[in-house]
Parts: sequence; C-alpha cells; structure tokens
Amino acid sequence: MKKIIISTLAVSALFFTTSCETDFDTDVKDIVVTKGEADFSKFISLGNSLTSGYRDGALYSGGQNESFPSMIAMQMKLAGGGDFKQPLMPNNVGGFTNLPGFPGKLELKMVNGSLSPVANNAAAALDNVVSGAPYQNMGVPGAKVSHLLAPGYGNPAGLSLGLANPYFVRFASSTTASVVGDALAQNPTFVSLWIGNNDVLGYATTGGDGTNPITPVDGAVGVGFTSTYTALVSTVFPAGTTRKGVVANIPNVTNVPFFTRVPAMPLTNLTTAQVTQLNSGYATYNAGLAQAKALGAINDAEYQKRLIKFTAGAVANGAVITDKDLATVPGLPKYRQTTSKDYILLTASAVLTPQAGGGTSVPLEDKLVLTEMEAAKVLAATASYNTTIKNLADSKGLAFVDMNAKMTELNSKSGIVWDGVKYTATFVTGGAFSLDGVHLTGRGYAIVANEFIKSINAKYKSTLPQVDPNKYSGVTFP
Repeated sequence: MKKIIISTLAVSALFFTTSCETDFDTDVKDIVVTKGEADFSKFISLGNSLTSGYRDGALYSGGQNESFPSMIAMQMKLAGGGDFKQPLMPNNVGGFTNLPGFPGKLELKMVNGSLSPVANNAAAALDNVVSGAPYQNMGVPGAKVSHLLAPGYGNPAGLSLGLANPYFVRFASSTTASVVGDALAQNPTFVSLWIGNNDVLGYATTGGDGTNPITPVDGAVGVGFTSTYTALVSTVFPAGTTRKGVVANIPNVTNVPFFTRVPAMPLTNLTTAQVTQLNSGYATYNAGLAQAKALGAINDAEYQKRLIKFTAGAVANGAVITDKDLATVPGLPKYRQTTSKDYILLTASAVLTPQAGGGTSVPLEDKLVLTEMEAAKVLAATASYNTTIKNLADSKGLAFVDMNAKMTELNSKSGIVWDGVKYTATFVTGGAFSLDGVHLTGRGYAIVANEFIKSINAKYKSTLPQVDPNKYSGVTFP
C-alpha cells in the first residue's frame, strides 16, 4: 500500500538547522550594489509556469508574489531597475471555474488519518487583466518554446481548439498578439528566458502515453526545438542589439519528486497469503508467456522481462504495469513488473492501495509510469535541448544558468544549504518543491533566483545581492 503520508517526525525536521554552513555567497553587506555592464531599467522575464510562480498545481496570487523573476527584479531595483508588474490572479486559490481541468491549488489535508495533497475547487472564472498591462512577468504556464512565438496564443476563440492558453488570454494585448511580441513592445533592456521544460515534461508527466509528444530536436521553426529556440533567441536578442540577458537550461525530469516520490518497486512486506493469491491470479498469463516462448514468438529475455512473480517478506516487488513497447503476442496483454529503472509517477499514489489494487491485481495504466525506455527518450531530448541553449547563450554573449546541474545538486543526499537550513528534492519535507511535485515553493524559487543572480553578476560584472530563501514560504502544513 502506497499513500502520501507525511510523518510528524519528518515535519519537525523542517524546523531544525543542520549547520552554519551555506552553499551560497551571502556576505554582501559591505558590497556596493552596481549594475556593471548591464541595464536593468526595463527587466522582462519570458518563460512558462516556472517563471510565472506556479506552484501546488495552480497559479495563484501568493505563488506569483514569490516568483523567481520578482525576486530578481527586487534586487535589480537596487541597481537602477524599474517596476516589475505581474498579471496577478484575482485570488489565492487559483483555477478557472468555467474551464475544465483547471482546479484550485493543492493543500495538505487529513485524508483517512494521513496528510495528503488535496485540490481545492477553482475560485473564479477566467478573467481579463489587460487593462493593467504591460506586465513584465511574461511567464505563461503550459507554454512550450513554439508557443512564445505563436500569434493568437492569447485569443479566447482558440481555447476550445487548443490553440490558445487561458493564462495568456488574461493579459494578451490583442487576439493576434504573441508572448514575445508583447514582451518586445516594451523595449526591454534586460531579458531572462527559461523555456523548453514543457517540450519534454508533458510527455513525461503523462507517462509517454502519446497524448503529449516530445518536441522533436529537428524540424522547421514551430516544429523542431533547435530551429524554434534559435528563432526565439534571435528575435529577443537580434544582431547588433545592446539588450542584455540570461538564459537557463532544462532540468532532467528524473530529479523532481513527481518522478521520484513513489519507489520504482513499491510493493514490500507482502504476506504469504497475498503472494499466493497474486501469483495465482497471473498464472494463466505466465503460462501464455511460456507457450509463446516455446513457439518462438518471444525470446527468453522477453519472457523473463514479462514474467509476473511476487515474493513475500521484506522484498521490493515491482508493480504490474501495461507497457506498450513490449512485443505484440496475439492473445496476451502487454504486462510486466516495474524495475528499478522505471519511474512510477506521483499521480499513481491514489491507486497504489489495497482497495484500488493498482500495481497488483490491476496493472497500472501507461499514463502512470515512465518506463526505462521512455525516460531514455526524455533524457536524450533534454540533453540535445540543453546543448542548443548553451550554444546560443555563448554565441549571443548571454549569461547562462545551468539549472540542470542545480536541480541535480538539490536531488542529492547533501542537498543545498542556506544559513544552516538544508533543502532537498524530497517531496514535501525537502522544502524546495511544492505539492504538485514539479514546481517549486517560494524557497525553491529563491534558490533559482540566486542561480540567475550569480550568473548575471559573473557575466555582466554587476553586484546584485542574492536573496534569502529562508525568508520565503515553503509547504504549508495544517
């Protein structure tokens, strides 16, 4: 049985410091803040949900007020930076009551005696805040690279067709506007760009089930990542521009708790009676595999991979899943058990229970598991994307943030320490990730802000001070 249970011992650990060490250079009290070679007077931030301040499965005002660009803008003001407006949601819950699939934020609540993330109902209908424009936070949740260039991405008429995004509909300057067009109309002097996550993340969070494919590396502008990202960067930073900026690469999805919270082999301490019942239930399937092997329809490696066998005691058993990439054998479903190289998604937690039988008597659906083969596709695409991002940063003379390396560090056992407080990628209790397992808390976004600030300072010889992650919010406990 797997439930999202947060123990009181784990919660209490959040309130203790580990040491007086820090992974950041924080002693800036004697440093004069300067802009260096940059001009921060009109700072605009382009990106997706990570730029907008999205967290806990929704965009809401409290999260937006702790977006990493807003933190950077606050530090830029010390060096001549201007105002930084965000298209704030009208409430602190989020969601859209008139659009399906947009619930309110997740909150920890007691469910059957355990703390679990539960989504609130959406708090208001889709609104329009264009009267308050222009906005400098141009982060649009759900956006891929091509979406930032797409005219009409904020056209309400395109919502039902999947051609528009409600978050951009809220503040697009016109029905034909593009995100990048509205950004450049403000004539920014400095731009941050963190985009590309959704070009692989959508595939990964749906278990590679085919509903949200990976953006191919190659292809024309609007189709392939390389050409589209190149066009985007060239649009924002054209030849001969004096505009400065910073770009960031894409973290591997295997470093975020949405993919690591549930063990790959989640079934332990099964009783002898449970094992007998389960193995009996798959006996016919296993017999079919043996027959297929005997007839030469599958080889021994395929047979061993697909054989369903549970073991009693303190042994980690793989969950039974449907794997579409297994060989097709007439009359046999494509079942196998997970191995340590698969990733069971956070969304599978609800069915990994004795009541639902998920992973035991009921195989997990394709959308709930990122298999080893699917994960390899995601990591290969991410590596290629990141090569493109770094090459363009270098060729355009931009500051570069290696967020992939930082998230890998955050996912390590040692994590990241700020003023004695340790942050890790552990779900909920690690302090850095919000309840959706993908997006960050205010403290996590502060860690991101500091990485951007360090890269900006290094590239442009500015002396922007870093922010204190400990002063921002983490997961809220009831």
